[in-house]
Amino acid sequence: MEKIQVAATGHSLNYLPEYLALENGYFAEEGIELNAIVPSPWDKVITEIEQSSSNYALGGIWVPAMYHGNGKTLVPFAQLAARCPLTIVGRKQAEFKFEDLVGKTILVPGGNGASPGMFLDVLLKEHGIDPATVNVARCLTGTMMKELYVGGLGDYLMIDPISALKLSRETSNVIVTHLSQSGGPIPWSVYYCTPETLGDDEALQIKFSRALARGMKFVNEHSAEEMSDLLAKLFPANELDDLIGLVNAYREWGMWTSPEIDRPSCERWLHGISDGNLSAQPIPYDELVNAKVAASALK
Repeated sequence: MEKIQVAATGHSLNYLPEYLALENGYFAEEGIELNAIVPSPWDKVITEIEQSSSNYALGGIWVPAMYHGNGKTLVPFAQLAARCPLTIVGRKQAEFKFEDLVGKTILVPGGNGASPGMFLDVLLKEHGIDPATVNVARCLTGTMMKELYVGGLGDYLMIDPISALKLSRETSNVIVTHLSQSGGPIPWSVYYCTPETLGDDEALQIKFSRALARGMKFVNEHSAEEMSDLLAKLFPANELDDLIGLVNAYREWGMWTSPEIDRPSCERWLHGISDGNLSAQPIPYDELVNAKVAASALK
């Protein structure tokens, strides 16, 4: 068995196909003994792969993009989550349109990275809205933003869906949109490594991606109710009905499509990363992504 360690930026429901591939023995069938860790703070995932303590990092593709040509080479080779797993909460029930944010204040967490705020800007521009017309409070953790929102600050809150469901039960606030549904496809969570380190082994990456693809296939072909025991084990602090409902919604909305990093959705995001000033210009897909790995895994 070849040992692989993944350093992930979190323990998340949208990472379910990896957890399921491990539970169902798909990695073992590829000769892989998999271990996953969640370093704190989250950016230690980069140190993990640079020092070969871990093979792969799992997180946002914006990190390899912003370092491209700026001191580090981080190579994405497989996709896990193909949608943004965040929601927008509002203070009243209404048929939501992104135009409703104009002139309003939305609290956007940024303690775990720049992606939520950048993606909001992408969505505003795609709906013909100047981001300057929306008041965005950002850079604090999700917990702090939630506390401030509950305390009365702002009109809208961007937050993870589990927390949003709890908030909607405890207060009069409501989920106005799931960005997994309304935000469109985007390579939100990918695996990446550094050249010439422990993770730079294409043959092993292909085996890993093949097991991951089997995990995605299982998730998409089976209802969340059939995975309830695993969900309860993975997320014991959460309501099982919430987890089941979200997994079924994610399946419908295309959260888990393929380990291949889709070119059009990636180029969409690379333009957004450039507009967010984390790259001087949109990075060409082929300069950033090693697309051969997932393509080989799916043959």
